[in-house]
Amino acid sequence: MARRAQRLSPAGDFDYEAAGADYARLRRTDPRLAAIVHAALGDARTVLNVGAGSGSYEPEDRYVVAVEPSAAMRAQRPPDRPAVDAVAEALPFDAHSFDAAMAMITVHQWPDLERGLAELRRVTRGPVVVLTFDPDALLDFWLAEYVPELLEAERPRMPAIARIAAGLGGTVDVLAPPIPQDCVDGFIEAYYARPEAFLDPAVRAAQSAWAHTGVDPAPGLQRLADDLASGAWDARFGRVSARTTYVGSLRLVVGKRTPQTG
Repeated sequence: MARRAQRLSPAGDFDYEAAGADYARLRRTDPRLAAIVHAALGDARTVLNVGAGSGSYEPEDRYVVAVEPSAAMRAQRPPDRPAVDAVAEALPFDAHSFDAAMAMITVHQWPDLERGLAELRRVTRGPVVVLTFDPDALLDFWLAEYVPELLEAERPRMPAIARIAAGLGGTVDVLAPPIPQDCVDGFIEAYYARPEAFLDPAVRAAQSAWAHTGVDPAPGLQRLADDLASGAWDARFGRVSARTTYVGSLRLVVGKRTPQTG
């Protein structure tokens, strides 16, 4: 295959070349969520991971081919697990090349969701597993009390679950995985019981919403800091932090091939 010209702009809506340097440290595979993802892959032996980033949630006991358009993210992958430089909308593989495919917290970044999902379905013989967030549930998280404009701006980025299901076709199951209290994959709701984490710029830098939306979070974060210091946050939300798991907007969408999906 001919070498493509160097990509001059981000493939998605967030520039990982400029802001993705710490993803491998702060956005790690959480083993409890991984167990749910891997179960959804069924008995697949060959797996395609699209928008693979630094490799989170890739099963180590199966043959995985990763696709990642960001050089900064590919550089954070283990040396023995390289990734193909390509995008979801134009996968360089033949039809039905893989037993299963996965896309972990990435579909909201794709410029053309329907084309990307169609490509996933085209190259996959079995299930397509998508980990994403339900925009209808984003504002239920307590952080909306402090930076509502951030989550309001984030909602349009997240494709509706029904839209993802329609793009996958066939039979689709939607699960709401419980988020562990000490989740090590640092997406926003992973810190539901650790509110002080949002005061750390490094934590926020590994969550694309803060930079992408253009919202100034400083006033809301100052209110959060004040409430943590005074005990007001604990009085209002302590019951949430006491939970061992939290069911928020995280969703696992599993598309299963049927005769109608080809």
